[in-house]
Amino acid sequence: MSQRPRQLPLVDGITIFFLVLAAGSGTLLFVLHGAGHFRDALNGALLLLIAIIPIVVMAVLMGAYVQSLVPASLARRWVGEDSGFRGLVLATIAGAITPGGPFAAFPLVVGMYHAGASLPVCITYLTSWGVIGLQRVLVWEIAFFGLDFVLIRLAVSLPLPILAGMFTAAFLTPRRARKC
Repeated sequence: MSQRPRQLPLVDGITIFFLVLAAGSGTLLFVLHGAGHFRDALNGALLLLIAIIPIVVMAVLMGAYVQSLVPASLARRWVGEDSGFRGLVLATIAGAITPGGPFAAFPLVVGMYHAGASLPVCITYLTSWGVIGLQRVLVWEIAFFGLDFVLIRLAVSLPLPILAGMFTAAFLTPRRARKC
């Protein structure tokens, strides 16, 4: 299996969109509320950036390491296009136990995908991470909603990641599944 070439443009449409959105909202803040509020917003953004950068760097490194460490044959066997239901179950389990926010999960999925995981498996993983997320269940949900509520929510949510992966596989031809 050949890996896709890495073409990472420095500026693309999404970057330009957010640049224009940031400049526009910053200008509007400055005009409506003055330099003090504008400066406070910049300081808050800088503090958030400082807090997030280490997480993003480690997650991107982790994704690159996964991509390099996992042999392509092993990835294809367990989570590749031919892994079938087993790959979806593994992705559901992995997504459910992955801690952290999108800064951790998304680079890991990119690494898995480049290592040979199929698109249905990647979508199953992200759906499980978002819907089941056991770290959120243990830290937040049980404390706020109680065990009975959480167990019912988990019972009805458990099939969703696998269904998402199955629907993805049904929508894509085998040729398109790896190219998206």
